[in-house]
Amino acid sequence: MQEIQIWNKKVWWDNPTFIIAELSANHGWSIENAKRIIKEAADAWADAIKLQTYTADTMTIDCDKSDFQINSWTAWDGKNLYELYWEAYTPWEWHKELKDYANSLWLELFSTPFDETAVNFLESINVPCHKIASFENNDIPLIKKVAKTGKPIIISTWMATFEDVKLAVDTIRWEWNNQIILLKCTSSYPAPYEEINLKTIESFQKDFDVIPWLSDHTLWIEVPIASIVIWAKVIEKHFCLSRDIPTADSHFSLEPNELREMIRSVRNIEKAIWKVYYDISNIEKSSCQFKRSIYVTKDLKKWDKLSKENIRIIRPWYWLAPKYFDEILWKKINCDLERWTALKKDFID
Repeated sequence: MQEIQIWNKKVWWDNPTFIIAELSANHGWSIENAKRIIKEAADAWADAIKLQTYTADTMTIDCDKSDFQINSWTAWDGKNLYELYWEAYTPWEWHKELKDYANSLWLELFSTPFDETAVNFLESINVPCHKIASFENNDIPLIKKVAKTGKPIIISTWMATFEDVKLAVDTIRWEWNNQIILLKCTSSYPAPYEEINLKTIESFQKDFDVIPWLSDHTLWIEVPIASIVIWAKVIEKHFCLSRDIPTADSHFSLEPNELREMIRSVRNIEKAIWKVYYDISNIEKSSCQFKRSIYVTKDLKKWDKLSKENIRIIRPWYWLAPKYFDEILWKKINCDLERWTALKKDFID
């Protein structure tokens, strides 16, 4: 595993989670809408925008046979594949303009190529990384083509067995590319919670020695926030201006206020789980006075012996810690001590 650089951001264990707003089909065939989405993502402090690079013709053929009809209890039922992809694709001539605009707002922009022509096109505009979608995670020639770019490659693992994922990872490494991020994804739109299986994220690092990622298609923000606790270092979430603006993907996308709340929550959780810490922080020091220490409970004279009848462990904490209690029992003191004096080692002979 190696540290991964995506434009001006590092994806690594001690860096903030890399958060991606997925634009996908939510532009609604308006480049101005696409730019507004990018601006909202920047205002929400996302790290990157992701597109999808295909055309209807690079995805399928224009055919009305039953094989090509969508009939799987989704929002897209009643269309054939060609119609859906024609409605949803992002014109390739927009990509460079959108990338330049995103970069001007300190957002990176990259994409999912769905065939080799898309990889060539994205390389021509110098995207910083590539993503392989779930439905293409068995397209070994495509994965090999992307791996050969030498850039970070992100692979979605939905509908893939352990052996499928291993083959994809091995294929990339055979091309001398070790910049791999595995993405836990449930490609139902929207995805039910019981199908998310976040624990898989923990296995990505152990089984494949890669950085884990979550692509979330649930309707809200709990799952991305929870993924931080099990070290998802990249989060992707579909993003739109409003679900009231109908597009192919808007029904399972976050709106601007929701994206801001998700990112705010992620950053707060990151602070809360930042590191293993067994010291006393500055904020704790002011409360330490309410811990316990050893106090004299009676007036004592020089050379009196300490016993359970004249010393006691009580709050507050000033000098001698309770761990010394048994050690000092029956020892003599070398000075007079007034009742309710905090005991110091200097007072003991």
